[in-house]
Amino acid sequence: MTTQPRRPLPPLRDTVRAHGLSASKALGQNFLFDEQLLDRIAALPGDLDGATVFEVGPGPGGLTRALLRAGARVIAVERDHRCLPLLGELSEAFDGRLTVIDGDAMAIDADAAAGGPYHIVANLPYNVGTALFTRWLEPPAWPPSWRSLTLMFQQEVAERIVAPVGTPAYGRLSVLAQWRATARIAMKVHRSAFTPPPKVMSAIVHLVPAAQPEGVDPALLSRLTEKGFGQRRKMLRQSLKGVAGAVDALEAIGIDATRRAETVCVAEWVALARVLGGSAGG
Repeated sequence: MTTQPRRPLPPLRDTVRAHGLSASKALGQNFLFDEQLLDRIAALPGDLDGATVFEVGPGPGGLTRALLRAGARVIAVERDHRCLPLLGELSEAFDGRLTVIDGDAMAIDADAAAGGPYHIVANLPYNVGTALFTRWLEPPAWPPSWRSLTLMFQQEVAERIVAPVGTPAYGRLSVLAQWRATARIAMKVHRSAFTPPPKVMSAIVHLVPAAQPEGVDPALLSRLTEKGFGQRRKMLRQSLKGVAGAVDALEAIGIDATRRAETVCVAEWVALARVLGGSAGG
């Protein structure tokens, strides 16, 4: 379903020009003006008619417009005060279905803001994208309140998220994204689509929650992967020695401690966390 604003909106590029806005390098901003592309991105989560969407860093509101056109109720967190008047106009045009939170997304509880099931859709600012992503992947309760993540990253980061074991891109993000969710690259976006064009290509990753393996503490798994991939060229017996009992646990589940983190598949990381968690619990 497509929902139009109560009055025709001028093209986003014209609105940005009228407000004298330019992308802030300090905030990692790059604006998207292509409405067809933005509508394609907004369609990735599926039917959003009547759904709640949490958006980070809407900037002047290009993707926000597309989400509102798709029928969503949007909660947008924006720290750039220059963009707030544009977003306020957008909320009025769409009968208040846009709620704008003036603040830093790193300090906002998305679950509390949404107040129920929601989707997260965002062209994430490059400087905080990975930190937000790992936070959304690590809640102790699963499935989470979010129903899907549709997030734009630098293509290099997107490839790390979906990378299989043994490939150069495989790392901590791969494990955290894949152990209890399904992840795919849904779309690649050429740098020329942005104003100003970034130096790198971008890609949109789409994730949905999957069944969580039992008996695994997300915080422990996160710590293991942080240690293991933080020194990825070292053998596991070296990189994990700071985690009490990790080397003995490797032996218990048949993982050679001379292997490196990049050779350990998601299921093996999960098994290691399960054994360590059971030892700690006992």
